[in-house]
Amino acid sequence: MKNIAEFKKLLEKDKPDSHLSVQLKALWHDAKGDWHMAHDQVDHLGDLASARIHAYLHRKEGDIWNANYWYAKAEEKMPNLSLDQEWEELVQRFLTV
Repeated sequence: MKNIAEFKKLLEKDKPDSHLSVQLKALWHDAKGDWHMAHDQVDHLGDLASARIHAYLHRKEGDIWNANYWYAKAEEKMPNLSLDQEWEELVQRFLTV
């Protein structure tokens, strides 16, 4: 998969493709409206990439204190983007990993 348009086509399916990274699976579940399943994908992981998704999810939830904690764990700052823009940036980032 090379771009966000191809990733968005996957949203037509009932389940995420098994070959997706855990980060992309979390973003897939988030886009499908299942915040809890998205959170479950990364909640138990300690790597920087998962922390970054975790941060985005808590920002989306409205828990800014917790989001900032996870942005710091990911060694990043909360972006000055809309949630939709942040989601797209994250998909693009993890498609290229």
